Amino acid sequence: MGSMEISTLAGPARAWIDEPAGQPRFLLVLTHGAGGGVDSADVLAARQAGRQSGGLVAQVLQPYRVAGARAPGSARRQDAAWLEVISALRTGPCAGLPLIAGGRSNGARVACRTAVAAGAVAAVALAFPLHPPGKADEPEKSRAGELRSAGVPVLVVSGENDPFGVPAASDADRLVVLPGETHALSRHPAAITAAVASWLASGSGRGWY
Repeated sequence: MGSMEISTLAGPARAWIDEPAGQPRFLLVLTHGAGGGVDSADVLAARQAGRQSGGLVAQVLQPYRVAGARAPGSARRQDAAWLEVISALRTGPCAGLPLIAGGRSNGARVACRTAVAAGAVAAVALAFPLHPPGKADEPEKSRAGELRSAGVPVLVVSGENDPFGVPAASDADRLVVLPGETHALSRHPAAITAAVASWLASGSGRGWY
């Protein structure tokens, strides 16, 4: 696994890249939650699914986390930096590969908001935070629109006990709800790998790659 620093207007990002044994079929780019890193159980499980499915996988630590901040700040600034990262990754050995964008929690929101602008063919949303905890009865707090307007097929993997809520099946191309899991999605990584790998496998029949 190699690493690279990527310059953005928000500061440097860092990416760790895993290449498959053979010719890569697609590029899967994964990022973290608001205060986390790329080593969370669900991100690592999705990484494993990508590798098993013949993808070149990049795990991205966003600029604000490289700088040591825990809050991402402005969504517009975060999205712009993410698009710069994607642009940099889609050169060199990744050039021409179909892009599948993904992330957990806040990172899932970023991946969905920018999917079309990034040129993604699909998106993976791990622990998508449907609403702030305790705000399920406030429709104006819902982020379901970010899923519905992603513009590409979206896989959502959620825990049934997530205090941030679970999207409706109609909000995504495929919804997988894992029993006993919370927002951390840390208890059943093999189930996450299986869910992501199954969905990625369906991509060949849909013309993603």
